[in-house]
Amino acid sequence: AGGAAMAEGEGLVSVDYEVSGKVQGVFFRKYTQGEAKRLGLVGWVQNTSRGTVQGQIQGPAARVRELQEWLRKIGSPQSRISRAEFSNEKKITALEHKDFQILK
Repeated sequence: AGGAAMAEGEGLVSVDYEVSGKVQGVFFRKYTQGEAKRLGLVGWVQNTSRGTVQGQIQGPAARVRELQEWLRKIGSPQSRISRAEFSNEKKITALEHKDFQILK
């Protein structure tokens, strides 16, 4: 599927996220990376010292929305999401990441 052509038709967006709940030690980052790659999104994900998972998502607006819904409701099989917060949403002209990385 020609992902690039599709991305031109709709604007690219960047959004930061933080997910609270039982999200560390349950492969949450690995599943988030897998889902982001499946959707053709770029960005990153990492555990925080507060016991949450945070990161940034960039890509076509509709795809970013899909990952936001996934972060809000689904997550990894063992996770228990209590809250997903999104901030700093903005339109971007080009992707600022090459792929979707798990940061330590």
